Amino acid sequence: MKKIIFSIAAIIGLTPIFSQEETDSISNKQKGEPFEGIDITWQNGSDRRQKNIWKDLKYCTPSLMMDVNYTYSFNNPIDNTVVGSTALARNNEVQLSALHFGGDFNYKNARARFMTQFGTRSVVIPRNDYSPYRGQYQLANVYRYLSEAYAGYHFNKWYGVNLDAGLFMSYVGLNSFYQTENWEYQASFTSDNTPWFFNGLRLQVHPSKTLKLEAWAINGWQSYGKFNSMPGLGGNITWMPNSNVKLLTNDYYGTDAAGIESRKRFHSDNSLLVRYYNNPTSKGISKMAFSLTGDFGFEKGGGVNGFTDGDSLHGPAQYFASGMFYNRIWFAKNKFAWTIGGGIMSNPGRYLVLYPTGQASPLPNANNPALTEGAYPFSANPGDQFKGWDCSTNFDFMPNQSFTFRVEYVYRNSSVPYFAGRGGVTSQTGYSTSTLDPNWRPDLVKTESRLILVLLFRL
Repeated sequence: MKKIIFSIAAIIGLTPIFSQEETDSISNKQKGEPFEGIDITWQNGSDRRQKNIWKDLKYCTPSLMMDVNYTYSFNNPIDNTVVGSTALARNNEVQLSALHFGGDFNYKNARARFMTQFGTRSVVIPRNDYSPYRGQYQLANVYRYLSEAYAGYHFNKWYGVNLDAGLFMSYVGLNSFYQTENWEYQASFTSDNTPWFFNGLRLQVHPSKTLKLEAWAINGWQSYGKFNSMPGLGGNITWMPNSNVKLLTNDYYGTDAAGIESRKRFHSDNSLLVRYYNNPTSKGISKMAFSLTGDFGFEKGGGVNGFTDGDSLHGPAQYFASGMFYNRIWFAKNKFAWTIGGGIMSNPGRYLVLYPTGQASPLPNANNPALTEGAYPFSANPGDQFKGWDCSTNFDFMPNQSFTFRVEYVYRNSSVPYFAGRGGVTSQTGYSTSTLDPNWRPDLVKTESRLILVLLFRL
């Protein structure tokens, strides 16, 4: 059996490992580690630590992250509910947004990684996936407390080849799911409205030290299950020619409209990161960098027509176009940092909009999948317009590589009433247990300003 597996792997150019002698012999065929010697600690969406204290452990590399936030909305909704965010859930309260623990495990080229997901994000993130409503077994609860969980095999080919299966991060939209890796806390529309995770298969190939190629066969667009019969397909290309530049593209194709197999989705996410100044020993400015991200995509078929308004047969335009830009400056040997930036988004059809919470519930309506459930649903019909823009600025204090204290101000604007106003989105009293006044409506407004205080810890 071993010879058969070995022969098949040899045909496709990959060599599995079966004994210590084979391991010692074949390991020499890998040319080196991917991105070896390239500094990624400054990059938006990457681990900023200079050293991993666990790296000398033989079979595992543990990881622990905590994210505690307090946010004040100047709209001051009576129910304290945040609308339209995956980072925040509650206003005017100290909340444990995320507790992640787990790590990476390896033994003779077998590899696995898992990270838990406790805190408000274990509710906020799964609620944006409607695929568990197809069929039974409550997939949203099955996966709720996991942010990553996959296993696979590492092949010593070129600079490494990995084949993994399970739940893994998507990084479409540049920002990392883990806030300790991001320059800003409240992500712009480009990141917050695109997926944080995929569920399926991933093949990573590092043909050179500076290049990574990925291919995905997944259940769908941030979905635990499949909406239709076709799986989602996609991939990533990341190129880092040196420590000062990172260029990447993520591309996706699938069918993600429940029960509408003829509706196809395409999405392309593209980012450029440049560190244009670096003097790490300076007591003044020590680093300066920017990130620029542009996304475009569309849905076509099944009553919608991509980027172009059609006739009664083909339906209205339904697309996603967005961009965001951030600039970051580090001071005092990288102990302080200031970030400023923002972005814009247009999403006719609202197919990627984070639906308002509360009475405008994110759950799909059984009678009309273009509406959310609740007494006062938020519509997502073909032709429904949604445009938004945002800007933010923050200041970080980072006394060491494991701790960040952040103060951030955010302003967001939408073309339709969307954010929680003073009256909230739950009831006239702010409590879900209250009997609704027949004259009450969710108080959705077009703008919001908020102040965010954050403690981030990583070990």
